[in-house]
Amino acid sequence: MPIDITMPALSPTMEEGKLAKWHVKEGDSVSSGDVIAEIETDKATMEVEAVDEGKIGKILVAEGTDNVKVNAVIAVLLQEGESADAVAAPKAEAPKAEAPKAEAPAPAAAPAPVATNANTGSSAPAKAAPAAAPTKSEGGKVFASPLARRLAKEAGIDVSAISGTGPKGRVIKSDVEAAKSGKAPLKAAAPASAPATGGVASSGMSKNQVIALYEEGSYELVPNDGMRKVVAARLTESKQTVPHFYLTLDCKIDALMAAREQINAAAPKNKEGKPAYKLSVNDFVMKAWAIALQRVPAANATWAGDSILYHKRSDVAVAVSVPGGLFTPVVKSCDTKTLREISDEVKDLATRAKSKKLAPHEYQGGSSSVSNLGMFGIKHFAAVINPPHGTILAVGAGEERVYPENGQIKIGQFMTATLSCDHRAVDGALGAEVLGVFKGLIENPVMMLA
Repeated sequence: MPIDITMPALSPTMEEGKLAKWHVKEGDSVSSGDVIAEIETDKATMEVEAVDEGKIGKILVAEGTDNVKVNAVIAVLLQEGESADAVAAPKAEAPKAEAPKAEAPAPAAAPAPVATNANTGSSAPAKAAPAAAPTKSEGGKVFASPLARRLAKEAGIDVSAISGTGPKGRVIKSDVEAAKSGKAPLKAAAPASAPATGGVASSGMSKNQVIALYEEGSYELVPNDGMRKVVAARLTESKQTVPHFYLTLDCKIDALMAAREQINAAAPKNKEGKPAYKLSVNDFVMKAWAIALQRVPAANATWAGDSILYHKRSDVAVAVSVPGGLFTPVVKSCDTKTLREISDEVKDLATRAKSKKLAPHEYQGGSSSVSNLGMFGIKHFAAVINPPHGTILAVGAGEERVYPENGQIKIGQFMTATLSCDHRAVDGALGAEVLGVFKGLIENPVMMLA
């Protein structure tokens, strides 16, 4: 009986991918383990191996086809004595990406939105809309009065994102006014549906609404690729469902810069006279942050619904910019590695990330992240947490600053570090403690070796 070759799931979250290349053609014989195709996801390009031996009877999905769903049949493998005539004739139709819908209904299980105080940065779960008051019919139509619809449109608010308090959950004038004033939070978009809509929350403006604001011919419209859709969806999910708060410290890095210079100067040279390694400031940051998470283990945490995961290892992800988006490859057990090992691993991961050659296990998991924009001259910024991590450390550029010491004015090199915390897993005092340990290690790098 012919064997179906299906689109594999290359990661737990993968729903579709691009069939980038076939390494075989119809009629070719293959053995178990032979590479037959290349699959491209938003994160990587992976090789697909044959799991059985036989002959390629039919290729059902053409090379270069986008949006091929996981488990869709992409080819048929014939076993000994079987003929291609026995294979069903119709070819698998390449799935079409659904167009974004301005009023896509959010599932009832969507996480409750988070109300954030813009002045203090404190967050608290918003009250959920009453479960017994549905706001949509079975067909997905929003129940709203004509006046409420007009007011919502004028305010640029998607009426489907407003919780109705009228009869049977109907959205009325007062609901729109409450949403405009911020007294009533808008509904959060369900994370599971975000990729299908290009990562745009239900309360955001639709494509047509945005385009209508600009003169035709004054822009270039470029469709989002898989990576940009996933980045948008994950970061939207993070800001809507993770209660962020931020802690900032200035770190004096004179000792670090001196240590870095000495270590790099001692690096052996190869035949071409180039040093065997060159440590960066970020290598010290990765090491210090990994050790800090070990010394304050309660901060090495991940929120998991009704539980919190306290990680035994410091698996630290590093944000890597790539064309069209970013990767966060993970340095496993970062605290146990030498500065040189961290440097070599980060360089290797970054190089392969830019060419989409990372395996899923190299960019999934981890307990925290480091994002460094110092090389771009950025002094200070607050990063968005990368779910399911509990924290992310944002590091700015080192610069000379004037500071007082024992009644004297001195000049030193300083670096600003900002820690973003998931308030559900890491409280303020805990975040301050782990950031303080990081500061101590950065300012006294010799302590990283103790």
